[in-house]
Amino acid sequence: MKRICRPKHGPEWYIQRDLVAFLRARNWLVERMVGNAYQYGIPDLYCHHAKWGERWVDVKNPNRYGFTREQKIKWPVWERYGCGIWILTAATQEEYDKLFAPPNWRAFWKPSWGDVPDIDELLDELDRLEEDEAASET
Repeated sequence: MKRICRPKHGPEWYIQRDLVAFLRARNWLVERMVGNAYQYGIPDLYCHHAKWGERWVDVKNPNRYGFTREQKIKWPVWERYGCGIWILTAATQEEYDKLFAPPNWRAFWKPSWGDVPDIDELLDELDRLEEDEAASET
């Protein structure tokens, strides 16, 4: 019986690969961020340009995307502290130009997720989660 082969990488991986090359060709330092059990909700890329400053970039497949629970919690908190997050969906000039506009992650928030959570409620929930984790470790 012939095995069904799944592609090694999904569409988002290819978008990210092309976007990293696109940004580096324009003199951006690009660092891929890797989440783990202790660090989650972090955008995919940290980018810095000598002239344009820093950008946190998350790469999404424009045809099928979502936010993780952690992104839904963390990104409004980052926004409150002035840390912008840009979502890019391709390695094109049109997408690149978004880095020179205000952060756009809210434009990708789906109505089916409800309203963007209230920041004070989020901070309270984060405190409760940390307390629950500390209690479960004892």
